[in-house]
Amino acid sequence: MTAPLPLSGVVIAKNEAGRIGRCVATLARVCAEVWVLDSGSTDATIAEAQAAGAQVRQQDWLGFSAQKNAAIALAKQSWVLLLDADEWLGEGAEAALRKLFADGTVERADVWELERRTHFLGAALDHGGWGRERVARLFRSDLRYLPADVHERLDLRGRRVAHLHARIEHDTARSLDEYRAKLARYAMLWAQQRLGEGRRAGALAAPLHAAGYWLKNYLLRGGFLDGAKARVYHACHARYVFDKYRELRRQARP
Repeated sequence: MTAPLPLSGVVIAKNEAGRIGRCVATLARVCAEVWVLDSGSTDATIAEAQAAGAQVRQQDWLGFSAQKNAAIALAKQSWVLLLDADEWLGEGAEAALRKLFADGTVERADVWELERRTHFLGAALDHGGWGRERVARLFRSDLRYLPADVHERLDLRGRRVAHLHARIEHDTARSLDEYRAKLARYAMLWAQQRLGEGRRAGALAAPLHAAGYWLKNYLLRGGFLDGAKARVYHACHARYVFDKYRELRRQARP
């Protein structure tokens, strides 16, 4: 058996049965330990996570940033590899990670960005900005996420960031209705967060930003090349962008 790396795999989850096992299994092949921080699952999430090799702890939902910070705090290794429950390490990622640690290259940075490819209802999205999205997921265990209601990000101030050619696969939706509902929640959270930061949106912000998303990602970046499901995916995201700015404008009204 190949020796594990000095890595703590960490995942936050709630009701992710059917997906959490795949996520944990890919982490367990390379990490010295895997932690799943569960926020009250009522399905088989915990059993599947444990069967795949994870240690599970419970924590009531704190918000995206705080929940991930609580999961990172469980790590006993010097490096953390963080995945969402609907993600897994793609082909070749384990070999890339082992090489990174074997020759000491990992120490040249504090944070390593991996490449994430989104899958939507069974279709891999290789174009449109969703085939090689860079995400900061491998980092020293003293890093934490900045406070945020949604679209959380690591505090990278003063940190060295590098890029690793290793892929994370992301199965973003179980169904179209579920995905639309998730984006609607994210739009509300985004608007609340931006309003709290003092941001405002003009009357044309929603249609202009939505049109800009469609032009940039579906047309210029070639999202249309991924087929019919990609068209639905990008339509959902154009609507999400529209809803974000519409909701920000609505909430800002006296």
